[in-house]
Amino acid sequence: MKLPHRRQFLHLAAGAAALPAMSRIAFAQAYPTRPVHFIVGLAAGGGADILARLMGQWLSERLGQQFVVENRPGAGTNVATEAVVRAPADGYTLLMVLPPNAVNATLYQKLNFSFIRDIAPVAGLIRTPLAMEVNPSFPAKTVPEFIAYAKANPDKISMASAGIGTSGHVAGELFKMMAHVDMVHVPYRGGAPAIIDLLGGQVQVLFDPVSSSTEYIRAGKLRALAVTTATRSEALPDIPTVADFVPGYEASAFFGVGAPKNTPADIIEKLNKEINAGLADPKLKARLADLGGTVIAGSRADFGRLLADETEKWAKVVKLAGMKPE
Repeated sequence: MKLPHRRQFLHLAAGAAALPAMSRIAFAQAYPTRPVHFIVGLAAGGGADILARLMGQWLSERLGQQFVVENRPGAGTNVATEAVVRAPADGYTLLMVLPPNAVNATLYQKLNFSFIRDIAPVAGLIRTPLAMEVNPSFPAKTVPEFIAYAKANPDKISMASAGIGTSGHVAGELFKMMAHVDMVHVPYRGGAPAIIDLLGGQVQVLFDPVSSSTEYIRAGKLRALAVTTATRSEALPDIPTVADFVPGYEASAFFGVGAPKNTPADIIEKLNKEINAGLADPKLKARLADLGGTVIAGSRADFGRLLADETEKWAKVVKLAGMKPE
C-alpha cells in the first residue's frame, strides 16, 4: 500500500472547517451539547484505557458533557479506527491514537481507510518508554552482554511481544536491525501473557511499556537492561538507555487524540486547548506520571508532525523486517 504524501497528513493537522465562519464559531462555542464518545482500540484495564478515562473525566469536568470511553479491540486497533473514520465529523466521536496506528499504515496492505488521510490530529497526550527486560536467570546483565550472547547463540533467543505490530514488537525489530542480532519473535495476545511467560522463563526478552513492568523490575522478578527512549525514565532512573550502547536507537509508545477528517477546526482547537490544560494540571500530570508517561503538550500541528514522523519511521522497520499481520 502506498502511503499518502507526508504533506497531506500535515495539511490535515492545519485544515480549516467547511462551515461558514460565523456558524462555525457558534457551533464550536456551543460544543459539546451531548455526550462525546471516546473510542479506544484496546481492551479495558490497560494503560491506554486508563489514560482515556483520566482524560475523559477531565474533559467532562471542563466542558460539562460526558466523555464516554468505549473499548473496541480487534485487528490491531483497526476496528476502533475504522469506527471513528466512519463516524460523523462533528466532534462527538474521538479516537485514542495509539502506536499501532502508525505501524498499521504499512503493516496492513488492505485497509478500508487511511489513518493519515482520514484521521485529523487533535492533541498529543503522553509518550512512554519501553523497558528491554529479561528473566533474572538470563546470563546477560547489560545490553553489550546481551548482544554478545545473542551473536554467540543465533536464533536461540525468543523475543516476546504483546502482538504483531505493537510498540514492543517494532521496538524489538528495530533493536535487531541496529544491534545486528537475531531473535525469534513470539507474539502473544496482549502484554499480560507475554510477561507471564517471561517471568516463567519460556521466553528470554521482552520490550514492554515501563508502566506494565516497573513493579516486577523493582521487586527483582525481571531485570531491566535498558529503556528505549533517548533519555532515562523517571520511573527507572538507574536504568541506562539502549542508545547508550546502540547509538541512535529510540523507540517509545505515544498516545493522543484524533477525530474524523473534516471535523470543524474550531472544535478541534477547543479540544486541544482543554487537553493541554489537563496536561498542565499538577494532579492530572501526577496521574499520568504514574503511567510512566511524559506529557507531549502542543498544537494539533505538533501532534500531526509527530504522527507523520512515527508513521515514516516504522514504515521502514516494517518493510525491512518483512513484518506481516496475523
